[in-house]
Amino acid sequence: MRFAVAMIGLLSAFAVHTARATDTGPSTISLADFARHDRYHDVKISPDGEYLAASAIVRDKAVLALIHLADMKGVNIVPRDTDELSGFSWVAPRRVMYSVGQKVGGLEAPTPTGELFTVSADGREEKLIFGYRAGGQVASAHIAQAAREFAFGELIAPLLDSPSYALIASYPLTGSSIGNRHAPSSTGAFPEAYRIELRTGVKFRVATSPLRNARFLADQHGSVRMAYGLDLDQQQKVYYRSGDNADWELVFDQSRDGVAVTPEAFSHNGKWVYFNCDGANQVGGVCRWDIAARTLTTVWSGTDSAPTELLLTADENAVVAVGSMPGRPTMALLDKSAPEARLLATLMEKFPGQHIHLGSQTRDGRKRIVSVDSDTNPGDFYLLDLDSKQLSFLLSRRPWIKPEQMAHTEPVALSARDGTPLHGYLTRPPGKDDARALPLVVVVHGGPYGVRDSWGFSADVQMLASRGYAVLQVNYRGSGGYGTPFVQAGFRQWGAAMQDDVTDATRWAITQGIADPARIAIFGASYGGYAALQGAIREPDLYKCAIGYVGVYDLRLMYTRGDIPQSIFGENYLKIVLGEDPQELYDRSPIAHLDRLKAKVMLAVGGADERVPAIQGQRLHESMLAHKIDHEWLYQRTEGHGFYAETHVIELYEKMLALLENEIGPSRMTQAVSAP
Repeated sequence: MRFAVAMIGLLSAFAVHTARATDTGPSTISLADFARHDRYHDVKISPDGEYLAASAIVRDKAVLALIHLADMKGVNIVPRDTDELSGFSWVAPRRVMYSVGQKVGGLEAPTPTGELFTVSADGREEKLIFGYRAGGQVASAHIAQAAREFAFGELIAPLLDSPSYALIASYPLTGSSIGNRHAPSSTGAFPEAYRIELRTGVKFRVATSPLRNARFLADQHGSVRMAYGLDLDQQQKVYYRSGDNADWELVFDQSRDGVAVTPEAFSHNGKWVYFNCDGANQVGGVCRWDIAARTLTTVWSGTDSAPTELLLTADENAVVAVGSMPGRPTMALLDKSAPEARLLATLMEKFPGQHIHLGSQTRDGRKRIVSVDSDTNPGDFYLLDLDSKQLSFLLSRRPWIKPEQMAHTEPVALSARDGTPLHGYLTRPPGKDDARALPLVVVVHGGPYGVRDSWGFSADVQMLASRGYAVLQVNYRGSGGYGTPFVQAGFRQWGAAMQDDVTDATRWAITQGIADPARIAIFGASYGGYAALQGAIREPDLYKCAIGYVGVYDLRLMYTRGDIPQSIFGENYLKIVLGEDPQELYDRSPIAHLDRLKAKVMLAVGGADERVPAIQGQRLHESMLAHKIDHEWLYQRTEGHGFYAETHVIELYEKMLALLENEIGPSRMTQAVSAP
């Protein structure tokens, strides 16, 4: 049981100890600095408060760093051979569970294997407890040990009241379409939940999901009581059971009720469950489900955006605050008198203009990790000690990035041509916050559904801004963060209303005097790559150049190539979001209308891309050659869906900047002053 956290006294000032560098250094940041991976990606404190665990890059490899807080000395757990760390969690007072990704077939980016390892806080007793490489020969047949299993493992929850065990989910490698699984079947699999012994890997099944590819949620006592996810019909379903031996009950069904909700956390007293829901305004909210009464009550509704995080009380029985991002991150305090709310307010005063996240904490609540980030700051980690009232700097994600050298990102709001409210972000070059008639790069995010651009540090955006370009990002319809109806408004709107939203945002920037109408480019990855080329074709006089990065260029191929159509689940998804008419799909594909193209084009393709196979880019490349259309071509054989190797990212940046300089560069004179 967690102890209540007394934080009333924290209204007084914290003593803040920081080692964050502040000298400005050179005025131009190297492309290599923008391309580098985070030195530290995440930091978590052990339940007993004695150790830190962090994901770190050591000699270009992701490893698990274990640090003894008393002397800040530690050890790096280096995954074997071609493996790299992919995730970790404390599962006992002094034991970490971690997972790895493996570089296979010469690929640059590691692919998650689904194996689970454990290691003690001092770096000893490292053990592979789950996965296809688990098990092995032992001296006696009577010694319990992990069994080899061709499944993808995932931590459901630690069992701190039973620290020798944890709860994990098992997704068969044959028959699953969750995440980056291998060899999906046509229908998906029914995952199972296990109670696993952390030292031996011996496991005991505690639940089988009634829903294919479901996620599990456990209560505060370690009982798996919810299974939820999208069914084959792409409708959200939530199952509940009262305990380990009870039957599953379908309690929410989007196909039946028209309501999509996702469970987030059980209250500590076990009386209710907090859900992510659409709220009263249909843009996102937080709801509380009374288990006994079977009633769902809205406790917070967004006005412009959906919740991004929940802050619970120390006893986890009530929501103190709800985070959202209508523009910049905000926290709505539901109980301003709660100690947690007062703590959050104090930290906001210490770090004005930055996003504060209250991370992992000790079991008694006396110490916790606080992360701080912003549009100019990739992220810093601090240790909060409530007893000493000290906030001590620990680590930076990218210590070589100096926030004072970065460009500021401002939220923007506009209306699409049909009146739909749109939100996005504008980043001007450093020191040019009020500059006008700038060369503009419209950056379109991928996904497209359920994904959004957010206020925060972006290496791509900062790289462009550092070279003198303004950057515009827009959350077109279909993007996440604005409720289910906004996502659904983008269904079957590839190359239509979704594209119009991007066009309308571009024209807004011109009308506002921000962008020079003669110097506008469009760039994006995945769906964003599609939108970049489609934008250049639909609006041939608007964009001077278009950069498609691992993009989709023939919508018909979405049904035959890549990992999405390999299952009924994926096929149904495509039918819903794209439609099935081959002629319409072709007509909305960039490859079909190259005769309309005026912009200079660059294509960047990963040869090992499973999500958007290289054939998408290759066929467009060949077609452009056949049409004698001059363009730039960058093909990386060992890269997947987005370049991973730093040298390849640098080359991508170099080629992008060369194209942009030739077409819209800051050194070029304005050739037109009227908006197209």
